[in-house]
Amino acid sequence: MSESSSPTWQTSGSRLHDEDRFRDNETQRSGGPLRGTNARSASEGLEHDHDLNDGDLTDGLDLAFDGAEDILRHWRRGIRPDPDLTVSQWADAHRKLSSRASAEPGQYRTARTPYLREIMDALSPNHPAQRVTFMKAAQVGATEAGNNWIGFVIHHAPGPMLAVLPTLEMAKRTSRGRIDPLIEDSPALKEQVSPARSRDAGNSMLSKEFPGGILVLTGANSATGLRSMPARYVFLDEVDAYPASADEEGDPVTLAEARTTTFAHRRKVFMVSTPTIRGLSRIEREFEASDQRRYFVPCPHCDHRQWLQFERLRWAKEQPETAAYVCAGCERPIAEHHKTEMLGCGEWRATAVSRDPNAIGFHLSALYSPIGWKSWEQIARDWLAAQGSDEMLRAARNTLLGETWTESGEAPEWQRLADRRRAFPAQIPAGGLFLTAGTDVQKDRIEVDVWAWGRGLESWLVDHIVIPGGPDDPACWDRLTALLGHTWAHEKGANMTLAKLAIDTGYESAAVYAWSRKQGVAQVAPVKGVEGFNRATPVSGPTFVDATVNGRKLKRGARLWTVATATFKAETYRYLRIERPSEPDVPAPSGTIHLPDWADSEWLKQLVAEQLVTVRNKRGYAHQEWQKMRERNEALDARIYARAAAWILGADRFDERMWRQLEKQAGVETLAITPTAAPEKPTPPQAGQVTTPRRRGWKISTPKYME
Repeated sequence: MSESSSPTWQTSGSRLHDEDRFRDNETQRSGGPLRGTNARSASEGLEHDHDLNDGDLTDGLDLAFDGAEDILRHWRRGIRPDPDLTVSQWADAHRKLSSRASAEPGQYRTARTPYLREIMDALSPNHPAQRVTFMKAAQVGATEAGNNWIGFVIHHAPGPMLAVLPTLEMAKRTSRGRIDPLIEDSPALKEQVSPARSRDAGNSMLSKEFPGGILVLTGANSATGLRSMPARYVFLDEVDAYPASADEEGDPVTLAEARTTTFAHRRKVFMVSTPTIRGLSRIEREFEASDQRRYFVPCPHCDHRQWLQFERLRWAKEQPETAAYVCAGCERPIAEHHKTEMLGCGEWRATAVSRDPNAIGFHLSALYSPIGWKSWEQIARDWLAAQGSDEMLRAARNTLLGETWTESGEAPEWQRLADRRRAFPAQIPAGGLFLTAGTDVQKDRIEVDVWAWGRGLESWLVDHIVIPGGPDDPACWDRLTALLGHTWAHEKGANMTLAKLAIDTGYESAAVYAWSRKQGVAQVAPVKGVEGFNRATPVSGPTFVDATVNGRKLKRGARLWTVATATFKAETYRYLRIERPSEPDVPAPSGTIHLPDWADSEWLKQLVAEQLVTVRNKRGYAHQEWQKMRERNEALDARIYARAAAWILGADRFDERMWRQLEKQAGVETLAITPTAAPEKPTPPQAGQVTTPRRRGWKISTPKYME
């Protein structure tokens, strides 16, 4: 037998490359290697013998020895081409859904969500698309489609694969909650990946090795994880929740895609997300640059094909149980029980021309959700429940319609705000339960605004203080230090001090860090504003930064918080537009901003000094950014920092017990104690004291040489 025809066999995971023989199939397999594993053949249902005509191959060979039949069987399997399966076909044959990660455990059936078939097949090696974008509503099966792709890659098209989640913590949860059940409950995959608790280190929480490739999971907030390896396949999940920059090294999507450069036309990038804000949504930008495919389904009455739009979901007034879809062709209502047949007969159609011929995009709303998941009646109920609240409407538009929310960035008229000013019965009205301050550092002064916060983030402007001198004047810092011990009178008689003061580090950072360190972390929080929206975590940190104290540079000398200022600016403008009830006894809506009668016109103009505008970059992509309409905006900046201080304190996550504790404090009068007076019993706590349990094992101390 010649050298070219000599049998080649290895242990499980062996691979035979024969480029000359299989070059015609390169497009179909996209360079996928041929696998020769006994375990794999069994998992593919190929254990039954394909009678290969081996008369010529074994002619003249002496096979009269023990094990000859086993050798030939392994050899035949090694040279057998991979089955020509798409991702959806593989999922129907091999994917098992776990009860740990699915509401419908058992064999995966693409027929349950037929709209995913073409999306998954676009991820197959034989499909020409290199970038696949899926902008969708919540809970339509997109993540499972991505998991099917991961399983297909492990089993049939091995190579380096990178899966990116919004954060490293989410990557760990996905590994435990989705990837591990995917592997353990699918026999075809379980044989390819070593058990997690074996001596083989190839299966860890963030790394899954398999013959011919590796799956690495990482977070978009980790620049190290994004540049750690080349990748043929990249799965980007919930890209709109990614931070603006990964460890300040650039856009996470760009960093991840750069890993695929060396694989050229063989690469696949799958980008999935529920959209967020128009102009800032990554998934919307990618979808609009694609061919914008919509899923067209036939009407059961007239067979008119259409893609489902929320505007055609109709129901009787205040009766969501009557919800039905009105056909655009015959105008007859379509009952929901027709949905299964409609989805099964649907097809994807491109509605635009892609800028990149290798990029395709899909959009899907919750209207397509299969029966038993999200009904049309429930969609109508959720939409009705969202009325009257911009936050709930935004969430409904994102999660139900799979569309972006257009943020209203028009500044309220300062004259209208002036008309809404009221005299407070005391420095702090009864609803104010704790105080935060926002501090803006300027060249010749430091401006401080003190805000009181109550339930539902209702807020009152309590004080506006201008400290002359600037950061170069020690007396200026002394006055700011004295402010930390200052008290304001509550309507119920209690005295309140500042629970948290957030100070901007954008100007003279070294001086701010030095002063903040001296005051400690309990009451002072240095903050740094960054552009961009981040609804999930508008304040992140703290991170340690270097600080200079008395001319000496201290490593990790200050704890810095990062604030997504665009998020809080949009929130502030939204709260300023809330109409207060005309009746005095009716409680104000959550988020209402109350302004005192002493707030002058200059301060009001500064509060609404910016506006959200849409601009386009050099590549033509639109994005939204805040731009100043007036030169001075200190009042708005101070408000944002005070709001960030409330977030750091945990006001957005206070439970009922904490609110009741703060109300109890505000209702008890706390008298000042003179130095010579010795109280007979412990002094009750001052009002507005936000107490949080300290983490066990943590001790914060300051060395004397740093003081």
